[in-house]
Amino acid sequence: MFSKEESASLRKEFWTSYGKSFPRKWLLYNTQIKGFSFKFVADQKKAMVCLDIESYDKTKNELLFEQLLEVKSNLLEDYIPDAVFDELYPLENGKLIHRVYVTYNGEFNIHNKNTWQGVFLFFNEAMHQFEEFYEDFEDFIKRAIY
Repeated sequence: MFSKEESASLRKEFWTSYGKSFPRKWLLYNTQIKGFSFKFVADQKKAMVCLDIESYDKTKNELLFEQLLEVKSNLLEDYIPDAVFDELYPLENGKLIHRVYVTYNGEFNIHNKNTWQGVFLFFNEAMHQFEEFYEDFEDFIKRAIY
């Protein structure tokens, strides 16, 4: 078991190591759609790459998620075959969001450095695929709200 300080230090080292291993500026929050962002998630149990829809405007969230469902087959067939579309994904704080995500299938624990390299490779490939998908369908997705 790790103290809070040790755990925080390992998490920081994990993200710093990832940034050094794959130095690249990711799209993440720069989608030009408020509340529509790409995220890396890593904790003691899982690693994921996500597309989250979580603005304060519930109607906008619904429209964006419905627009993604329109191109779901494209995402699954051409970019990320294992992507999961979750209309009501619960965050740790209890908030429900719309999330499209892919989970790392290998062994991973952010506290175990021996499991990091596989996740780094997964993050790099999965986020690259999400970004390519967004680049190809950005105009279509934005039509839902503009």
